[in-house]
Amino acid sequence: MINTNLKFWRRELSLTQAQMAEKLGIKRSLVGAYEEGRAEPKLATLVNMARLFGITLDSLVTTDFSKKKNAKAAAQLQAQNAQMAATDTSADYAGGGKLRILALTVDREQNENIELVPQKAAAGYLNGYADPEYLEELPKFRLPMLGSSGTFRAFEIAGDSMLPIASGTVIVGRYIDDWLNLKDGTPCIIVSSKEGIVFKRVFNRLKDNAMLALHSDNPLYSPYEIDVEDVVEIWEAKAYISSTFPIADLSLTRLASIVLDLQQQVSTMKKV
Repeated sequence: MINTNLKFWRRELSLTQAQMAEKLGIKRSLVGAYEEGRAEPKLATLVNMARLFGITLDSLVTTDFSKKKNAKAAAQLQAQNAQMAATDTSADYAGGGKLRILALTVDREQNENIELVPQKAAAGYLNGYADPEYLEELPKFRLPMLGSSGTFRAFEIAGDSMLPIASGTVIVGRYIDDWLNLKDGTPCIIVSSKEGIVFKRVFNRLKDNAMLALHSDNPLYSPYEIDVEDVVEIWEAKAYISSTFPIADLSLTRLASIVLDLQQQVSTMKKV
């Protein structure tokens, strides 16, 4: 049933196997294997298929869409895709910037996992963020207190630009698909092709000049702008996990000064 439906929807969308593979974040050879029934897609891939086709996961597995009685559903999907293709550039930003399917993983009860991207995996994430097989290799956990509304991912940050949140802290972010309505000052994980993964406060300049202004909480770091075309993902910070506790009665400016002094001392020792 899955192989028949995959072939049906791919043809309805006028996609080649290579194009379908790109949208699903998998290898082209896997699409061929799935259509021929030589392999079974993983659950995460099935979820991405259902989202792409605009149908439920249950119907993908149990309904034969190649029958004429389901032609109406296919026609509706074509209309939706035509409307999406007609949207302007600003709508692209509101839809997540790249209008793509977000890859994710789920547990046995089909609850979405929170995938953890450690510092050592940050560079690889830029190449694997859309690959379900890459995400399967990442550590996963769940935080029930975050609720079930939204998709969450965790990133281990590096550096002291967001003091008092220390380097090595894990930031749990909720996926943002509406960039245009992002409020100024929102702390976010920004994934971009040029900057990699950074944790900053975002100031929305999309409507004015298609840019995002990124500010650090540490006053020693100057704000800078990033072209929205370079942005891949935005995750709004909702929680953090750290083994370092904030120091009581210590201002941010004083803390930044102490860190700077330590860095200068280390630099001096290296020269000696």
